[in-house]
Amino acid sequence: MSSPETRSAGAGATDAPEPAGHPRRWAALLVLSSTLVAVTLDNSVLNTALPSLAKGLDASTSDLQWITDAYTLVFAALLLLAGSLGARFGARRALLGGLALFGAGSAIAAVSSTAAELIAWRAVMGLGAAFVMPATLAIIIRMFPPVERPKAFAVWSAAAGVGVLIGPVTGGALLMHFSWSSAFWINVPLVLAALVGIVRIVPSIPRQGTARLDLPAAVLSIAGLGTLVDAIIEAPERGWTAPVTLVELGSFVVFTAVFVAWELRRDEPMVQVRLFANRGFVLAAATLAVTFFALFGTLFVLSQYFQLVHGYSPLEAGLSAMPFAVAMAAMSGLSPVVTARLGIRGTLTVGLGAIAVGLSVLGLTTDSTTPFVALAAEMALVGAGMGMMMAPASMEITASVPVRFSAMAGALNSVVRELGGVLGIAVVGTLVSAHYRGEMADQHLTGPAAVAEHDLPSAHAVAGHLSPEAAGRLTSAADHAFTTAMNNGALVAAAVAALGALVVALGLPRRAGSTPVAAGQPTETANAPAVPVA
Repeated sequence: MSSPETRSAGAGATDAPEPAGHPRRWAALLVLSSTLVAVTLDNSVLNTALPSLAKGLDASTSDLQWITDAYTLVFAALLLLAGSLGARFGARRALLGGLALFGAGSAIAAVSSTAAELIAWRAVMGLGAAFVMPATLAIIIRMFPPVERPKAFAVWSAAAGVGVLIGPVTGGALLMHFSWSSAFWINVPLVLAALVGIVRIVPSIPRQGTARLDLPAAVLSIAGLGTLVDAIIEAPERGWTAPVTLVELGSFVVFTAVFVAWELRRDEPMVQVRLFANRGFVLAAATLAVTFFALFGTLFVLSQYFQLVHGYSPLEAGLSAMPFAVAMAAMSGLSPVVTARLGIRGTLTVGLGAIAVGLSVLGLTTDSTTPFVALAAEMALVGAGMGMMMAPASMEITASVPVRFSAMAGALNSVVRELGGVLGIAVVGTLVSAHYRGEMADQHLTGPAAVAEHDLPSAHAVAGHLSPEAAGRLTSAADHAFTTAMNNGALVAAAVAALGALVVALGLPRRAGSTPVAAGQPTETANAPAVPVA
């Protein structure tokens, strides 16, 4: 007898529904959540290690951005193709293969000798992780009956908070005793444990896709995302009106238009573009993008602020992120209760509003001597807002599509998360870098000290070779310039979150979960009963 992943199951509609769900669903959910912890842990550990990377690999600010963005860019760009392959060949197989590739990439990244090598292996890690996210959501949707899915999504979303929670502390503890490479070695045992758990506990689910792979759409999406992010990151160096920048931005528009036109003509597209006519689907996706824009952009600069401006050790910097992560994880677990009381629209509006308020206070009140207790309160408010929204937003996205498109919904869910993160790092990092350089240029530094105009790590490195008096003046000016730049970046992220809250409050239907699917799609949605899994 063939297994569920080897037989053709089409949309899975031939399976009899099992309203009670799979008997091992809760144990399997914990294993699936552990895979998410491993994937999110990588970025939060890396944020703590950024100053060490800058020193160990002689990495510039642009290098640091690409070391972070290479992972998230490849992750986001390949999620749609990975989701399609997972539906075609089996979500459990995709999960196992993706984790294995992610772990192998981590091990090789740990022995990189240049920033370019590390960027390349981070891209390989992103390729592996691209198969993990859609597979976990597809399995969760098929294992759990509709009544239990809000709790399951809350646990899954809380896992992201756990990854953020333990990542900086783990990274700080490792960097106290080992080099930056330990931030990558730590992934290996986590991946091995997750692989064992998947093999022993997580069930297989029926294949969902039988159509030919939509490779032209995959190429178009990769090309479009790549040109957009490269333009944003490199524009400060090249100039926003430089020919290369304008060509890349124009190419992004063209790739996107061709992608949409191609998908609209296909009977079995990689992405059901008509879903974007569903207002609830679009606004839920937008809230996730805004959330991760603020998350990744803020963490990117806060790690450097704590270690260089406040002089914290890597472990102390990791512990400094605890208020943010604890609040995020706690509110993720409570989000079903909040959503039941406020509804999806109210929960998303309040969550985005909390993010906007927290980032605004941070941007308006922080200086180089701000006490940690004040920063902790601001981070906790931002983290609580993020944790509140992630589960209901993900529920709205997956509830908007037919069950047989659950893998595609999982991929789209992850695409908007990671695209928001990529753009958060690129936009906030670019704004901070540009403002820092502009303010340091006013110092009219000459000779070796002029290197301090490039970025904050360079300023502190140069100060180590100066007299105490000159070093004090230089670090004071550099710390002030960076803090002011960070504040401006936080205010931009706050404005984006506030705009998102306004749009959701005015535009999201009161009963978002009951909005119809896009015209022409089957009426069987992801709120249908779970199907049996082996």
